[in-house]
Amino acid sequence: AAIKLNGTDKVRAYALDLGESAEFGLNEADKPAQSWACYIFGVCREIQKRGGKIGGFDTVFAGDVPLGAGMSSSAALESTYAFALNDLYSLGIDKFELAKIGQSTEHNYCGVNCGIMDQFASVFGKKGNLIRVKHELVGSPYNDRRASCERVAKMLGQEFLRGATMEQLDAIKDKISDEDYKRARYVIGEEKRVLDVCDALEKGDYETVGKRMYETHWGMSKDYEVSCEELDFLAEVAEECGVTGSRI
Repeated sequence: AAIKLNGTDKVRAYALDLGESAEFGLNEADKPAQSWACYIFGVCREIQKRGGKIGGFDTVFAGDVPLGAGMSSSAALESTYAFALNDLYSLGIDKFELAKIGQSTEHNYCGVNCGIMDQFASVFGKKGNLIRVKHELVGSPYNDRRASCERVAKMLGQEFLRGATMEQLDAIKDKISDEDYKRARYVIGEEKRVLDVCDALEKGDYETVGKRMYETHWGMSKDYEVSCEELDFLAEVAEECGVTGSRI
């Protein structure tokens, strides 16, 4: 991205790869119509909400992070502008907060109630470490899965599913949908698996670590339904070959 402060209260942005331009102010009512511009606008607004004093700028950006390729081009865009504005205006925001600015942008301006993994990876990631297959968050069931968990937590009288047990979940099974039950079963089971892995690592029990990793994958695949054919294939091959945590 090329960015130049323009001394106004307007942002003039050009998406080189898309051949599109957008101009918008920095107030809440100035949200642009273009979806890509909302990421830049959201970063500006989230910085302002945190007390950062910023002004208008002219910018053009392009990139080689493929759209929908599992590397989160949106997180890359958010992180680029969060980092740039932090630097240009000497705001002193640390990297973790920059990642949270990107996450809040998704929540408040792009309609995706995402976690922080993609933004965290974009800010802290290292070259050559991980690539995933094509996905699309906007318009996907991501928000529906989160809503399922929130509904079950409410039925259990909790704000979150953390700390809930399978026994509690089974006690309300006939009061919730099959889909909500499966989503909650994965989350509750995953909390237990994480604790099991922590205990196993302290004991040097890598066989258990490996088993829980497989259970996590198949829970994501069957109950939470966020896997894909490629990941399932890799998991199947690894299990067939007898790969465990001690050999990874």
